[in-house]
Amino acid sequence: MNEKYLKLIDFLKSLEPDVAKFYEKGQSAAGTRLRKGLSELKKHAQELRNDIQEVKSSRKAAKTGE
Repeated sequence: MNEKYLKLIDFLKSLEPDVAKFYEKGQSAAGTRLRKGLSELKKHAQELRNDIQEVKSSRKAAKTGE
């Protein structure tokens, strides 16, 4: 599997403790950490999206012989 995808999944799993602390225990600081983490998750997802687009473009170029 793609390294960037696995990195995204691992990062998402790392947010679990703060999700539990915020929603189950009501810790506001965990909510702040979670929001920051989700912002980072968005960056990781964008990297994966860009990688996917590059692969698609290179495959298309290879098919057309460019």
